[in-house]
Amino acid sequence: MAAPNNIYGGGGRRSAMSSVDFYRRVPKDLTEATSLGALMSICAISVMGILFLSETLAFARTTMRTAIALDENDQPQIRLNFNITLMDLHCDYVSVDVWDTLGTNRQNVTKNIEKWQLDESGQRRIFSGRNRDQREVVHEEHEETLEELHEDGAQAVELTPDSFKPFLMSHEMAFIDMYAPWCIWCQRLHPTWEKFAEEVYSQGMPVGVGKVNCVVYGQLCKDEKVMAFPTLRWYKGGEAILPDYKMDRTVAALSGYAKRKLEMEQKYKDWEQKNANDPSNKRGRPNAGKSRPEHPGCQVSGHLMVNRVPGNFHIEAKSVNHNLNAAMTNLTHRVNHISFGEPITKLPYHMENTPFMRKVKRVLKQVPEEHKQFNPMDDQEYITTQFHQAFHHYIKVVSTHLNMGSSSTVNDVNSITVYQMLEQSQIVFYDEVNVPEARFSYDMSPMSVVVQKEGRKWYDYLTSLCAIIGGTFTTLGLIDATLYKVFKPKKL
Repeated sequence: MAAPNNIYGGGGRRSAMSSVDFYRRVPKDLTEATSLGALMSICAISVMGILFLSETLAFARTTMRTAIALDENDQPQIRLNFNITLMDLHCDYVSVDVWDTLGTNRQNVTKNIEKWQLDESGQRRIFSGRNRDQREVVHEEHEETLEELHEDGAQAVELTPDSFKPFLMSHEMAFIDMYAPWCIWCQRLHPTWEKFAEEVYSQGMPVGVGKVNCVVYGQLCKDEKVMAFPTLRWYKGGEAILPDYKMDRTVAALSGYAKRKLEMEQKYKDWEQKNANDPSNKRGRPNAGKSRPEHPGCQVSGHLMVNRVPGNFHIEAKSVNHNLNAAMTNLTHRVNHISFGEPITKLPYHMENTPFMRKVKRVLKQVPEEHKQFNPMDDQEYITTQFHQAFHHYIKVVSTHLNMGSSSTVNDVNSITVYQMLEQSQIVFYDEVNVPEARFSYDMSPMSVVVQKEGRKWYDYLTSLCAIIGGTFTTLGLIDATLYKVFKPKKL
């Protein structure tokens, strides 16, 4: 009797388990296959396939989400990178200054800045070296005043537009001081220049010493392209020999310069006589009496560490040994590059394959173009057609966090922080006595832009697939049942 009890007990447990069966089987004998059911099955499979494919493509596709957040960057300074070409300003007169609202006022910044002298086609010709403090020339102090030196007559001839060319043509060699009476350096030079003229006369040097008042004869100095006072220029046969004299302003230094010029000229003449029968022989020819091309163009580049507050950096024509001629200062410039933060574009070859740059390239490849306003001023020219004017630029700097990975942390391997710029430029007019400057004003936005790549989660994808299968099966099952009842043949 034990066996039946076990059988009944087991059957009871199976009955209890079967009562919670969600997937009860219908005996095959009780099912009926119809043409309508087959059609609905084919429709269900087609709909499920289309929805499955669409859902899979949507799962594989990512979207970009943009948000605005408070900038949490706690670094006190930011790097400012620039490369600017001054079309008509000599490197000797280029000064980079920085100012901000915290009271920073740095004049002629020299750290991490380089200068290149350019030729007339804008190509880099001479490396002017890293920007450095300008050397102050030595001035000579004299016991006699200029009036006392003029008591026996002025040896330095005061030239006018009418006498300038005849004076140059009447002297094979001439040394001219182009000055402005209000210039402090010119005032200090006047007694020295007169004594130098007396020295030239006493030693019988074949050099004409003259001077031009550029305030009275402004057009003459414009024609001679005098950019700073005093300009000490050597002439030979009526033609200017460049570059201008920029050494010490003492009688001994000026006399030594004149003697060297004459000695080189004499050597050149001796060489000409020696090779008169063979003019094609240029071997050993002294380089005298020839003007070296000196186009007043300068490319200044480097980077500055500036405080994260409103401020500006400006490029100004300035010299510790001259007063700039405001009437001839042209600040036409080309912005080759300007950006904030670590440089990520226009890098030298050796910096292209660093780990940081590989990370940057990987992230930027996924970022839409509208979020790549890192250097909108690059390769733009800002031309001023008249003197006494210059472009001022206003830049809004916006911190931008690009997160192209699954993690939301800033230090993720697929996340970088860059700086976008909004720029506006306009021409500013200056008074005739003020020297123009190319100014770049910047302001840091307190808000930052977060660009996040978003994709669907795997569990969201599985939920959608289950909904597609179940929903399609149920919906088409209801339609099939309804149509079956409608079109079922009625029994008589």
